[in-house]
Amino acid sequence: MTPALIAGFLTSLSLIAAIGAQNAFVLRQGLRREHVLAVVLTCAVSDAALIAAGVAGFGTLSALAPWLTTAMLFVGAAFLIVYGALRFKAARQGGEALRPAPGTGASLGRTLATVLVLTWANPHVYLDTVVLLGAISAQYTPLHWAFGIGAMVGSVVFFSALGFGARLLAPLFASPKAWVWLEVVVGVTMWAIAAALIAGA
Repeated sequence: MTPALIAGFLTSLSLIAAIGAQNAFVLRQGLRREHVLAVVLTCAVSDAALIAAGVAGFGTLSALAPWLTTAMLFVGAAFLIVYGALRFKAARQGGEALRPAPGTGASLGRTLATVLVLTWANPHVYLDTVVLLGAISAQYTPLHWAFGIGAMVGSVVFFSALGFGARLLAPLFASPKAWVWLEVVVGVTMWAIAAALIAGA
């Protein structure tokens, strides 16, 4: 069981470590120290549900209903384009605008709605969790669930480190200009991912 757990843990980390829309958002929330626990839990629970679906054998869903994949591509791209534009708008307003006073940050509901869309409307999330991890887990049958649990733990560790570890960068982001650059990087990331989704549609 231990080799399967370790394999799941390492595979999960390798897949989700790349910078993406979801990771950029978690990093931004961590730096702002806004609803970090709720965001980390939402990402981890969402990943766990998708990994469980993949391990349970639902990775063939896209083959049974190809139109779902196409629809998901365009919905996800549209959201990323809008969200990226908002980040550029925030950067243009200047760094001071990105350091809200107590009580002026985004509400918990709005923050969770954003992270849920970034997670569940992102086709790459399904590819990494449901399809790839689901397929790899089959190699460890009958210990495929041990692989899945290891992958879930890897997700929790990664998002926790990203969200709560971001505060270590706080001295750097004490500068308004650093916030401006962060918003620009996040915006570019969102638009680049949207372009990749449209190109692959």
